[in-house]
Parts: sequence; C-alpha cells; structure tokens
Amino acid sequence: MALSLHTDYALRTLMYLALHPGRASVAQVARFYRISEHHLAKVVQSLVRLKLVRSMRGAGGGIQLAASPEEIRLGWVIEQLEGTLDLLECVHAEGVCVIERGCPLRNVLRQATQVQLDYLNRFTLADVLPQQEAFVQLATGEQPP
Repeated sequence: MALSLHTDYALRTLMYLALHPGRASVAQVARFYRISEHHLAKVVQSLVRLKLVRSMRGAGGGIQLAASPEEIRLGWVIEQLEGTLDLLECVHAEGVCVIERGCPLRNVLRQATQVQLDYLNRFTLADVLPQQEAFVQLATGEQPP
C-alpha cells in the first residue's frame, strides 16, 4: 500500500495541530513542512469535511483539531481519505477479472486488507506524536543540544 500525497499531508497536518494547541493557519503548517500552501488548503478542506479539523474565517481565524488526538484512529483517517486500502481492485469489486469467482488470491488479499486496517486502527493520533521539541528539530534539521 502506498498512501497518496493528500493523505500524507493530512496526517502531517493532524500531527502539527495536535502539537500546536489553539489555532494555526494553513500558511503556518505549509511553511513548517515546506509544502505547497495551495495543496495543503485542499487537504484541510477534506479534514474539515471529515470533522477532524475546525476552520474559522476572518481575523483571528485559522484551523484547529476538532477532536482530541486520542479519538482520532489512524486507520479510519487513512481509509476515509484513500477510499480503499485494497491491494487489488478485485478484492471488493465484481466483474474485474474473469477468474475472480474461484480465485483464492482474492480472498487472501481481502484478508490482508482487513489485517492492515485492523492494525492501523490500533493507533490513534496521540500514539504517533513526537515530543514538541523533537518535532521541531525533525522539521528544521537542528541537532539537539
């Protein structure tokens, strides 16, 4: 499984917001990660639709987590953003392959998808947060004293 850049940016945005309580701007998050603000704005829209991020307009506006990091399951976020974690299209779609009805590989891949999702859902956003200082050092390339 390879996650899309959209999902990568979403997970990083959630981490940033979890480690920076209060409001942040899309521009701040984009600068921190050195990524496209325009692309990140689209990612934030997805996170708002999923009710993971709250967006406030106007002076003093910005974005912030809409749920606690302990409530945000990684597998759920990834599945919502990716649409599917299936390794092949035939795992949950009919009429993709002429041998799908009797293909043992299809069932193995279906089980692999479920194992992967179950594993990812064992973790919350809180489980993957580095310490604030380490987070900044990772992003800036600074060495700890």
